[in-house]
Amino acid sequence: MRNILLITAIALASVASFAAPSQAGSYSYGYQPHCFIKKVKSYDYYGNLIIKHVRVCR
Repeated sequence: MRNILLITAIALASVASFAAPSQAGSYSYGYQPHCFIKKVKSYDYYGNLIIKHVRVCR
């Protein structure tokens, strides 16, 4: 009987430890991050212009 209670307590503790960080990534109070697209210009080894579109969120 003790083993079953011990295993149950360990299982509940492990579930609770994984549930807390998963809630940290959500936005509360309707807050949404502000995102925009930024153009980054660079040149390759041969001097060709390369334009990358990078999404930036704050």
